[in-house]
Amino acid sequence: MTMVNLETIQKDIASLPLDAQQTIIELVDILKKRYSPNQQEIKEQGTQDWSDFIGCIEAEPDLSQNYKTYLTSELNQKYDHC
Repeated sequence: MTMVNLETIQKDIASLPLDAQQTIIELVDILKKRYSPNQQEIKEQGTQDWSDFIGCIEAEPDLSQNYKTYLTSELNQKYDHC
């Protein structure tokens, strides 16, 4: 892989719309977390930061509390037709 000139990267990013620039900032933050020096310690402890996934799907607001009710309802809808 060829290293890209920092100036070229800056120009490329500056030419993007603001929402795309924000996406790049968020991606860099995710990569910094993933490759931070203490990442190995986190993996060894068995903990993982799932905060990047918050808000990535739509679901009922009380799903974490009532998941069994929702699961039962969905399974009944799917398999109760026999």
